[in-house]
Amino acid sequence: MRIFTAMAIVLTATSAAAYPIDSWETTGITRLEGARLVESGEVQGRKIPPGAQLGIDQIQLRLLDQPELTLPDPDLALSRDLARVLGREAKYYGIALLDLSDPDRPTFAEHRADVVFNPGSVGKILIALGLFQELADLYPDDIEARRTVLRDTIVRADSFIMTPSHEVPIWNPGDKRVARRKLSIGLEGNLWTYLDWMLSASSNAAASMTLQQVVLMKHFGRDYPAPLETMRSFLSQTDKSTLSALLIDGLQTPVTRNGLDIDKLRQGGFFTAEAKRRIPGSNSSATARDMMRLLVRMEQGRLVDDFSSLELKRLLYLTDRRIRYASSPALQDAAVFFKSGSLYKCAPEEGFTCTKYHGNVVNMMNSVAIVESPATAPRLRYMVVVNSNVLRKNSAGVHQALATAIHKMITARHPVPATEVPATEIPATEVPATEIPSEDADHPAP
Repeated sequence: MRIFTAMAIVLTATSAAAYPIDSWETTGITRLEGARLVESGEVQGRKIPPGAQLGIDQIQLRLLDQPELTLPDPDLALSRDLARVLGREAKYYGIALLDLSDPDRPTFAEHRADVVFNPGSVGKILIALGLFQELADLYPDDIEARRTVLRDTIVRADSFIMTPSHEVPIWNPGDKRVARRKLSIGLEGNLWTYLDWMLSASSNAAASMTLQQVVLMKHFGRDYPAPLETMRSFLSQTDKSTLSALLIDGLQTPVTRNGLDIDKLRQGGFFTAEAKRRIPGSNSSATARDMMRLLVRMEQGRLVDDFSSLELKRLLYLTDRRIRYASSPALQDAAVFFKSGSLYKCAPEEGFTCTKYHGNVVNMMNSVAIVESPATAPRLRYMVVVNSNVLRKNSAGVHQALATAIHKMITARHPVPATEVPATEIPATEVPATEIPSEDADHPAP
């Protein structure tokens, strides 16, 4: 029996870079140019899968012509198929699945989709929503002004990042490889870069710095960004109640303004201990059904506006190593727009060893994915939101296997003649958990 001196609780998040790699000049996110040079062989690094090679102009909002679409009533047959895939462990899942492959007949399936769970790092999507909402409020008729703020505002990491745990991709012109390291105090990047680090590498430190900028935008308005010392003085000298009010207004009000239910979809506050101490927030919660509603509104261009919705989708586009749900080999040729997070908790148990993603008290894994397959000419389009709490199993492997099974279900619903199937198409076959890619860059939070 392994002896535990204390109960272990670990919160983790994905590490998979996002945003199309041809977008350095547009965004100022330098690691995108590093990734592009990896593909050309000029810089050392991991090449990306076929589905991750779309350019910025190929990322599209797929429901712009269906602004009135709401979630259809659940399809009983597809919902039964979904529950059958889950088998005896179905009671440990909450899933929402929307098949948009036939745009005239969207089909919705769900299983315990109204169960409330902690969104974990999936809640970082709501930080991005808050930032885009504030930019739109400041510059409602000036898209270029919003781009200028995102591209030209330099954010310098401060004590709000403490204590950083996740590595982020960093590349500077002239570097021979794309490096990964933790954020450190003083590390600079533009606002686009911090958004990218928050959603791609799921850095808790970057999330806290990004949310800090939302608070500062709420206060300074069009004077944002103010001089660095002015903004730091405001944060250090303003009482917590005032700062908390700005936080809630900047982070949670956009949820209701965009037609979503704050009681069922809420990010409470910061992701790092020091930031939480400086500006207290509230609790976080989500359901699979309400997260699906957010994805639908994004595809309709109804998260703030078309510009904001499209930029958020681009930020969710995977352009690096795929892990967890997105690591299924069935998705290699697909464009995958993805966010994930996990929470696992262990207690002493005879014969049980607590390892990563194998909690015996809590073993939660959340995945949000939009799949367009194949990427260059999508025949299949669907969205899926998964919350699982299967104890003592590798939850990353559980989600990988589920992704394969769901893709097989969607493929079966939309068969094509064998002569039309590309020779390079990867079959949707299950992969043992032992073959899951290493997640060595996905460090647990303190």
